[in-house]
Amino acid sequence: MATPPSDNCIGVFDSGVGGLSVLRAIRWQLPLAPLRYVADSAHAPYGERSADFIRDRAERIAAHLVGQGATVIVVACNTATAVAIDPLRRRWPGLSVVGVEPGVRPAVAASLNRHVGVMATDATLRSERFRALVAREADGCTMHLQACNGLAAAIEQRDLNDPVLLDLVQRHASALREAGADVVALGCTHYTFVSTAIEESLGAGIRIIDTANAIAAQVARVWKAKEGAGAEPRCRLETTGDSRRLAQFAARWLGFDAEIAARPLSL
Repeated sequence: MATPPSDNCIGVFDSGVGGLSVLRAIRWQLPLAPLRYVADSAHAPYGERSADFIRDRAERIAAHLVGQGATVIVVACNTATAVAIDPLRRRWPGLSVVGVEPGVRPAVAASLNRHVGVMATDATLRSERFRALVAREADGCTMHLQACNGLAAAIEQRDLNDPVLLDLVQRHASALREAGADVVALGCTHYTFVSTAIEESLGAGIRIIDTANAIAAQVARVWKAKEGAGAEPRCRLETTGDSRRLAQFAARWLGFDAEIAARPLSL
């Protein structure tokens, strides 16, 4: 039996499982808020899709979440934020739409040698929104932008100890180490799941910046301002792909119980 919509809930979506890192941080800060999450795994990764395709997927999923009672939408995907958050805000002006973006500002603040790396998808790095972010926040630092082609897809599809995945991590991280970056911002929510491997590949003395907690803090401010505490802490996860794969990631990474829809979401 389908779960009925909550009166008010926070809707979170990503191209796949990466946004679970943001969902986990939101639960830590808002333990009573009803949460709904959509992993668009059948169409992941967004970083290798066209802008028009990403905007269409984002609007379809946001409409689904609004239909389930979402009054706050979290675009837990750097690529979708860069490409689609402005159209989402125009379509639903009454909603609070929170996006994610690489932590350029905290990375710049933390850098001692003024060389900052960013690991992200090619689509994120090419977006006007990201270019504006760098222009606004770089503060004279040399920015080393690493397009991590294939990494999000490998995280989505492979075991986290798979040699192919770890080789991709090593390849992308080593490029930033060789460039001299002393701080690296993770620009894709998927990358959180391999942060330990990234740290090992970067080597000692290079700091990683992950913005999941900062995003969750912003969601908490918006949620409290608009809705107050939720009536029930239900968390429901849906995917357009393999529900079993989503269940495996949720069991390993969330740290709290969640209801997982048995059938793929058709959008």
